Amino acid sequence: MEIRTLAEDLGFPEGPVALADGSVLLVEIFAGTLTRVSPDGTKTIVARPGGGPNGAALGPDGKCYICNNGGFRWQIEGSHRRPLMQADDYSGGRIERIDLETGVVECLYRAAGAVYYAKADGSFITEVAFPMITPNGVGLSPDEKTLYVAETESARLWAFDIVEPGVVKKQPWPSPHGGRLVAGVGGFQRFDSLALDAEGRICVATLINGGITVISPDGRHVEHHPMPDLMTTNICFGGADLKTAFVTLSWTGQLVTVDWPVAGLKLNWSDR
Repeated sequence: MEIRTLAEDLGFPEGPVALADGSVLLVEIFAGTLTRVSPDGTKTIVARPGGGPNGAALGPDGKCYICNNGGFRWQIEGSHRRPLMQADDYSGGRIERIDLETGVVECLYRAAGAVYYAKADGSFITEVAFPMITPNGVGLSPDEKTLYVAETESARLWAFDIVEPGVVKKQPWPSPHGGRLVAGVGGFQRFDSLALDAEGRICVATLINGGITVISPDGRHVEHHPMPDLMTTNICFGGADLKTAFVTLSWTGQLVTVDWPVAGLKLNWSDR
């Protein structure tokens, strides 16, 4: 795949969201910002939530919803940055809503350490799966009947069958949390965020073995697309046909694009 750099000098970018005008929203964890990257690579700060904004999605009201980890301590090695432990001024994990017009930041929920279902208006949250070893990327199958969760430290992809909003069918022991294992990868690597393609494959950003690991829903087919960054943290799809993948290369502070062989799954509430 030909990798094209759209933006550089980003402060550990994550959570890309492709917009209809060709720009991309993303968070800069190190900088504590929500940033818009224009098609020409120009960067504009939309909001400064602080802490550690670590993921983003558009909601039904057109606002941006942020997963904020509360802040990291950082190891800085020249132009490279990587997170270490919790920051000395850790401000608490939370879900925030940001008005893209005004930059106003609103805290909806405070929670940590599990998979949750929550309403976008801030009125309800409930735990869905616990315990997990750093649950990270989440996504729905095209028919919205399956929830996928990438577990970072174990490099495992889990699936939960959805019974109704906020309720999943729990698998019996020995499942540690009720999920069914889709795939696990060997060796020293870690799973980060994910996105689905239109055919239902799960594209998981992979740390250490930097790249995108693509997994079929039954777990039988696993392929790896390498990226030039040990900390490849996220992927989203955009472009006119949703065949442009936007990938965050966080250690080197880049947002790159590649032509993807399969269209991405159109997200709910997308402005595309």
